[in-house]
Amino acid sequence: MKITCFIEYQIDPFKVEEFQQYAKNWGEIIPRCGGELVGYFLPYEGTNDTAYGLISFNTLADYEAYRARLTADSYGKQNFNFAQSAKFIRSEKRTFLQVVPSTYQQAAKEYK
Repeated sequence: MKITCFIEYQIDPFKVEEFQQYAKNWGEIIPRCGGELVGYFLPYEGTNDTAYGLISFNTLADYEAYRARLTADSYGKQNFNFAQSAKFIRSEKRTFLQVVPSTYQQAAKEYK
C-alpha cells in the first residue's frame, strides 16, 4: 500500500519566491534520498499563505529510511538551514494518506 506524506506549509506571502527556490531544491534532494516526489504547490488564487508538498513511499518503513538519508544529506541540511535563516515558512503540518485506488489519477472525460 503506497502512502503519501502531505505537507501543508503556512508561508510568508511576501516570500513566495524563496519558498519556490526551497521547493526546487527539494526536487533534486528528495528523489536522491528515496522519496517519490509528487510535487510542491504554491498559492495561485485565493489563500496566499498556504503551500503544499506531496511525497510518496511504498511503506512507512521506506519513509523512515528516507528521513534518515535526508537528515544525513549535506544538500538537505543546507535547504533546511536556508528555510530557517530566510524565515519564509511560518509552520508546517504533516499528514500521511493512502490512496483509494479506484479514484487515483482519473483523467477528465470529454464533456457532451
